[in-house]
Amino acid sequence: MDRTSQGCPSRWRDNTALKQQHLPAHRLQLSATKVLSGFFVTGTFCLGVGIILILSAKSTKEIEINYTNICANCAELRENTINFDKECTCSIPFYLPETMQGNVYMYYKLHSFYQNLYRYSLSRSNSQLMGQDIMDVGNCDLFGKTPNGTPICPCGAIANSMFNDTIILSYNLNSSIHIKVPMLSSGITWWTDKFIKYQNPNSNHLPSAFAGTAKPPFWPRAVYELDEEDVENNGLVNDDFIVWMRTAAFPTFKKLYRRLRRIQYFTEGLPAGNYSFNITYNFPVTRYHGEKSVVLSTLTWSGGRSLFLGLAYTVTGTVTWLASFVMMAIYLARKERMTVFPQQ
Repeated sequence: MDRTSQGCPSRWRDNTALKQQHLPAHRLQLSATKVLSGFFVTGTFCLGVGIILILSAKSTKEIEINYTNICANCAELRENTINFDKECTCSIPFYLPETMQGNVYMYYKLHSFYQNLYRYSLSRSNSQLMGQDIMDVGNCDLFGKTPNGTPICPCGAIANSMFNDTIILSYNLNSSIHIKVPMLSSGITWWTDKFIKYQNPNSNHLPSAFAGTAKPPFWPRAVYELDEEDVENNGLVNDDFIVWMRTAAFPTFKKLYRRLRRIQYFTEGLPAGNYSFNITYNFPVTRYHGEKSVVLSTLTWSGGRSLFLGLAYTVTGTVTWLASFVMMAIYLARKERMTVFPQQ
């Protein structure tokens, strides 16, 4: 059809290859050989990575001690809320059969504690945690204000349920000499959490900065008194508090509690021998049929002892290989019966 018959020339498209859709194009045509080769290479890669990750995870050393029933007297005491101000401690001796070389980390592990509940995970005030407005308790629901109307800082269900057991590790040279293993509470958080997501109010005196607020109901001390040994580790930038506020995806989880300070007897890690955990029991778990454990573990380049990532790669590689063999068998079975039509 003649272009002059189609209306105003000003509305015509430019006579270019782009606007007339005449650009050269390439259609990818994969042969059966290329597809099968790609599947075999992908399966081999996933299997190799999976095996390496599993072997790496197996090389870590880990010991876990469940102290829920060992500290049963303390657990019973914590069942009654009127005993919140009564201190209860228990000692758990154990034997480390082989030396833990390198960096050693201490974790606490909780069973059947659901941090992934929707309302629980939203019960927090980000403007409070960033030090912008400590009076903002809008998203904290029941844990936003005290009965007399005083704002709680930090507010919310997550902060109120913070893990507060005190765990001290001792190395027992003999029955009379017990050496406290030096552990660091710093450097256990993500850098972005410590220096971006959590900030104290702009004040050189923390008690004054948090004036007019109340501590969470389940906390024994105010937020500016969380660490009596390190004044820089107080307020909303306390490492233990930041670790707890990063909610877990599964009901059984472990969180980093301390890391080994390698000095004196412990320059190469934790030597084999007799140890004991001295625990100040504060966090109740028996009320909801939960459990608590302490975990000592080393790490490798791929992380801890979890086999999930290695198994995921291994299963993916195995399934890919099985699919490759099935497709190859179908291709070979039909190859002789395929009819080649001449091009028209």
